[in-house]
Amino acid sequence: MSFRPLLALVLALCLTLVTACSGGAKATDRASLTYDDIHNTGLANNCPTLPDSARGSIPLEAGSAYQLREICLHPSEVFVKGEPANKRQEAQFVASKILTRFTTSLDQVYGDLSLSDEGLAFDELGGLDFQLITVLLPGGEEVPFVFSSKELSATAEGKEISTSTDLSGSYRVPSYRTSNFLDPKARGLTTGYSSAMGLVPAGDEFSKETVKSYVDGTGTMNLSITKVDAASGEFAGVFTAIQPSDTDMGTKETMDVKITGQLYGRLEKA
Repeated sequence: MSFRPLLALVLALCLTLVTACSGGAKATDRASLTYDDIHNTGLANNCPTLPDSARGSIPLEAGSAYQLREICLHPSEVFVKGEPANKRQEAQFVASKILTRFTTSLDQVYGDLSLSDEGLAFDELGGLDFQLITVLLPGGEEVPFVFSSKELSATAEGKEISTSTDLSGSYRVPSYRTSNFLDPKARGLTTGYSSAMGLVPAGDEFSKETVKSYVDGTGTMNLSITKVDAASGEFAGVFTAIQPSDTDMGTKETMDVKITGQLYGRLEKA
């Protein structure tokens, strides 16, 4: 009888080792999870991953059409460039706290990948390619921005997808507010009042708050691939993006926002 607890412990240890060693190509396979497994857990915000042993490469054929699909970008850190303490110092990126929960990742992004003598070129076509995110600075200021990959046009050297592929390019950052949004005084771009009720403001100091505008921005992004599974066409890595923050319909100056995080995607022939 005294050996039963020890036998149970040994069997549990063996089962744990077998389970840990029998994983597939993806360390996190969301396709195998049910709705109940994901609901209210935040797992849907995570990107799939590849094991560290995925160190292959995928050669591309000239003249063939390819697409990058199921691209997932999961922000892990956000930095905001604030005003320097004095004129002698340069503005620095300051670490912030992400306040938005469970809805920060871009997912199912796709686009065309072409091969030429100059290297690789990627043009984003669509997907869940923007998210509204708010971060908190150490001083208590909240900074909203639209994390986006819309119309990303990126290039890289080489003729294959490998662990040394770095795609870099620019993308469009849409306005945080839409044209129908109304501020607390019911002023908007296409709806509401053209100015606050009462005295009509005059001068540049007040015109920004009165005259709303839809302001697009431009960001730059680098996709650094560090893991490649040649058999499945999957790749993973990290990304870095620098873009402007929200302008509140053109009423305030933007701040530079730097986003870093995990990357996942899959290459397939079009």
